[in-house]
Amino acid sequence: MGDYGNSETRTYGDYLRLHDLLALQGEEGTVSPDEMHFIIVHQTFELWFKQIITELTEARNILAQVPVPEDDVPRAVDHLSRTTEIFRLMANQWTVLETLTPQGFLAFRDELGTASGFESFQMREFEALLGLEVEDRMFGVDPLMAFRKLAERGEEDQRVLDRLEARIEEDSLYDSLMRWIERTPIMGSQFEDEGDNDVVEGYIRAHLESHRKMGEDALEKMESVGGRGEGAARERLDSAHASASSFLMPDGGISRARAGLLFIESYRELPLLTWPRRLIDAFVELEESMAKWRHDHARMVERIIGKRAGTGGTSGVDYLDATARYRIFKDLWEVRTILVKPQNRPELQNAEFYGYNAES
Repeated sequence: MGDYGNSETRTYGDYLRLHDLLALQGEEGTVSPDEMHFIIVHQTFELWFKQIITELTEARNILAQVPVPEDDVPRAVDHLSRTTEIFRLMANQWTVLETLTPQGFLAFRDELGTASGFESFQMREFEALLGLEVEDRMFGVDPLMAFRKLAERGEEDQRVLDRLEARIEEDSLYDSLMRWIERTPIMGSQFEDEGDNDVVEGYIRAHLESHRKMGEDALEKMESVGGRGEGAARERLDSAHASASSFLMPDGGISRARAGLLFIESYRELPLLTWPRRLIDAFVELEESMAKWRHDHARMVERIIGKRAGTGGTSGVDYLDATARYRIFKDLWEVRTILVKPQNRPELQNAEFYGYNAES
């Protein structure tokens, strides 16, 4: 703790370094209450971003192990769940900022100059850590472009750029998750076992047949009651089935990771799949909470500045709305589109492998 004494003499203020912390909002009397409010809210966000990066790094490191020890999966869920709660808290934090009136903000807006939340290097870092790809960003903008320019200012900004570039080169949390899911036992067949490819392909084809039949049954029912638009319905059915096939067999080959994901989602009740299911749910809840946080950010900004351009030259609210539509864990969402009814699932093979006894 540096100059803050030993644990026997250290005070609450020493431990939290409150004197340093409370000096970071400007000298008393030099900052208006509205600007103080604005600064504190955003500094608080950055503190939470630091914790988010810590939690996500821990989760990524757990899932990057090959194989992942079973006892470590609950810890990964805990880190993701904490991150979700942080995003939920931060979404509520926008309501505090909404007490700032448009005129109150305009009174000090010029103090920001060209400073923009887009320059939050911690936000760019946790996006890269999660696995947000450049092509999925609005207009495919390189997230490091602004930081390369800032690095010309000096060593501190260069260290920020170096950190971000290193983070982008690392495996993302999503990469690690999908590699772990790829090793899911499917119909009792283990990853890389002899004959595993045949088992997985058989499962995929059986599921696709059930998916096709479920659609045909729905179409037949619609026709039996004299429903209109059978031609359009047939087109939607064919398109849905083609999408399901493409998802599970991209470019004609088998995606074992997606097959594993489908298996976990389809047989969620199996005891052996309890923690894998909870882990996947934790990822979905995390992305949902992050999207809500981004959406609420856009609404707060629109409430205060309307459709003005952002201080950093972005399109303001339109840019923020676009970020709320980002999806990182795409496969976790898309697999829900191709699930079939429990009674239509391919018959489970080697049920005892998963700790399931149909007679119990």
